[in-house]
Amino acid sequence: MDTNDISAPPHSPSGLRDSQRPARANPRPGVRPSASPDARPAGIEHDNSRHTERFTVIGNHLAQHDKLSLVAMGLGLHIQSLPTGARVDIKTLAGRFPEGPTRIAAGLRELEAHGYLRRLRERTPGGRIVTRTISCNQPAAAAVRHHRTGGATAAAASAVRRTEPPDTCAEPARPAPPAPRKKRPLPDVPQPGYSSPDLLSAATAVLADLHIHDPRLLLSACDTAHLAPGVAAWLERDVTPAAVRHALTADLPADGPRRPAALLAYRLTNQLPPAPPFRAPAAPAAVRYPLRNCDHCDRAYRGPEPGSCGGCQGVLDPSIHP
Repeated sequence: MDTNDISAPPHSPSGLRDSQRPARANPRPGVRPSASPDARPAGIEHDNSRHTERFTVIGNHLAQHDKLSLVAMGLGLHIQSLPTGARVDIKTLAGRFPEGPTRIAAGLRELEAHGYLRRLRERTPGGRIVTRTISCNQPAAAAVRHHRTGGATAAAASAVRRTEPPDTCAEPARPAPPAPRKKRPLPDVPQPGYSSPDLLSAATAVLADLHIHDPRLLLSACDTAHLAPGVAAWLERDVTPAAVRHALTADLPADGPRRPAALLAYRLTNQLPPAPPFRAPAAPAAVRYPLRNCDHCDRAYRGPEPGSCGGCQGVLDPSIHP
C-alpha cells in the first residue's frame, strides 16, 4: 500500500495576510466551543490528487492577487496554460469565453499593468507591424532579472525576434503606402552646331510662350532648360520661331499630353527639318572704272586713276613692251 507523506503540506501556503483571513464566529459568553469529534472547521476543504499530465503550475501571487479582478485572474490562468504560439487576441478570447470583448480587453489591460503580460509592437523583415504578446508567470522575478542584466536580455531577445517568423496570433497591420514612382528622364533633344547665347535666348522665349497658345504646355524651368537646345537647332536651320511654335502645338491629343515636356522632346527630335544646302560664296563683281582721257594721245580709257592709256604706257614704259 502507498503511504502518504505526512511531512508534506496538503497544499501550498495561500499567502493571505491575517487581515484577509475570514474571521471565526465567536462563541457566546460563558459557552465553551464544542470538542465533539464530529465538529468540522468552517471554510473550504480540499480533496487533492497528484497531477501526472496536462497540468499548469500557477503561483498564488496570481490566483490570490488582491488587486486583480476575477476576470483578469481567469484570463491570466488561461493564458499561462496555453502552448507557445496560441492566439490570445481579444477576438479569439471573446469567441472562447462568454465574456464580451469589452470585459476581456479590460482584463488584459489589468494583467499588462501588473506585469503578467507584455505586448510589443515590432516590424517584420517584410515590413509588416505585428503585436507580440509575452506571458510572464512571475513578474517580480522578471523585473529583478531585467534589472540585473541591464536590459541585455531584452536586447538579445529582440535580436532573436528579428530572425523568427511573424507571430501567427499577431493582428495584421495596415499596408505601407507604395513608394513614389521615379520620374523617367526626358528624351534627348538635338543640339545646335553653334550654341550662341542669343540663339539659346530666342529658343527659350519660344518655349516660354507655348502656354499662351495652349495652357496645357506649361513647362517648368528645368524642362525649358532641357528643351532649349532642341529649339535652337531648329532656329539654326532657318526655321522661324512661328514655324517652331506651330510644329510643337499642332495636333495635340484631345485630353492633353500626360507629360508635355516628353512630347515636345519627341517632336523636336523626330520632326527636325533638314539642314539648308551649302551655298558657295558668290564671286565678287568686276569693278567698272570711270572713263578717262589719256594725257598723251587724248584717247578715252577706263582706269582707276588719270594718266596714260594702255597703248601710251607701252611706248613710254619699255618694261611693259620691250
